Amino acid sequence: MDNNIINIKKASGELEPFSFQKLRDSLQRSGASLKEIDKVIEYIKPKLYDGITTKEIYSRAFSILKKYNKLHASKFSLKKAIFDLGPTGYPFERLVGALLKQKGFKTKVGVILPGKCVTHEIDVLAEKNNFTYAIECKFHLKPNYANNVKIPLYINSRFLDIQEQWNKNPEKKSVLKQGWIVTNTKFTEDAINYAKCAGLSLLSWDYPKNNGIKNNIDKYGLYPITVLTTLTKREKNLLIENDVILTKELLEASLILNKLGFPETKIRKVLTEVRDLCELN
Repeated sequence: MDNNIINIKKASGELEPFSFQKLRDSLQRSGASLKEIDKVIEYIKPKLYDGITTKEIYSRAFSILKKYNKLHASKFSLKKAIFDLGPTGYPFERLVGALLKQKGFKTKVGVILPGKCVTHEIDVLAEKNNFTYAIECKFHLKPNYANNVKIPLYINSRFLDIQEQWNKNPEKKSVLKQGWIVTNTKFTEDAINYAKCAGLSLLSWDYPKNNGIKNNIDKYGLYPITVLTTLTKREKNLLIENDVILTKELLEASLILNKLGFPETKIRKVLTEVRDLCELN
């Protein structure tokens, strides 16, 4: 089967040859053992056909990996789990703020700042070493969405408006240095080139290379609660509605599970999965 070309349909609708190596690499990044990876591949092989979607392949791989190792299945599901934080962008903003805190920034989510011309709402304001950064979060529900050059053009004009007002204010103790754009999908090549030229910082699922959102979440163990296999979709949404976004927050405020009426047996299972997930990092 490895030598036969099977075309798979990506979220964008494009077709590309299926790669067992890409699937193996993805499973390996989740922490799956060689034995677990072989089991998944063995299960997937006979179910492949021309035109199968990447979503279906992921779903099949996740279901079989979950049977062998729930923790590795949780990490394997990270990309989907971030989309599951929607439909609003606020949980994603909280996730971005938490990542920046781990990097030593002081952060505020949802800040109103005056510009020279108009007032702006900034998704995340981050400060470190007397420099402040204005961060715009672009959360999308469609995985094939690409942020084009219009996004950094617009964000840069907003940033310049608030930067001038901020830096001439003698009461400000830090310099507003740079604008950032963070997205759960991707940027077009033009968007990346414009951002580099304009001095904006970009962060997406896999950009910059080896330092995208996925790498940072794995590095700091800041997994969204939507990766947990012990919670139903309804239970995850209930927690998000109560402003619990990260798995680590469940450890720090586990009483919320009692408050929301979770049975004791369920609470023990959820907290065990969270602790085990945290220990993987």
